[in-house]
Amino acid sequence: MGLYPLDTFAYEFVGREIWIEFEMPEFTAICPFSEFPDFAIIRLKYVPNERCIELKSLKLYINSFREVKVFHEHVINIILEDFVNACDPLKVELEGDFHVRGNIKTVVRASYTK
Repeated sequence: MGLYPLDTFAYEFVGREIWIEFEMPEFTAICPFSEFPDFAIIRLKYVPNERCIELKSLKLYINSFREVKVFHEHVINIILEDFVNACDPLKVELEGDFHVRGNIKTVVRASYTK
């Protein structure tokens, strides 16, 4: 669903399990009800299989949600699906830590294991 493709590069140490972690503190999407922006910190951890995600493409992909109307629960699943499809990792843990809005704080977590 992101407007930019997620690019990858070959992981040269296939079989060696490492965790790679990213924190994206400026995630923004649009609330489908109010049409106000929702802000979040997206945390992504993964164990590569044969491919690693390329950082510039991840940045462009994440930023492409700024004008997208999407619920918190859906956007985390969309990011997870797109990430898994792009680099076929062994494991992924994804968290959307959404800022307080209307006196409610939302944290959405999803994971994948190959």
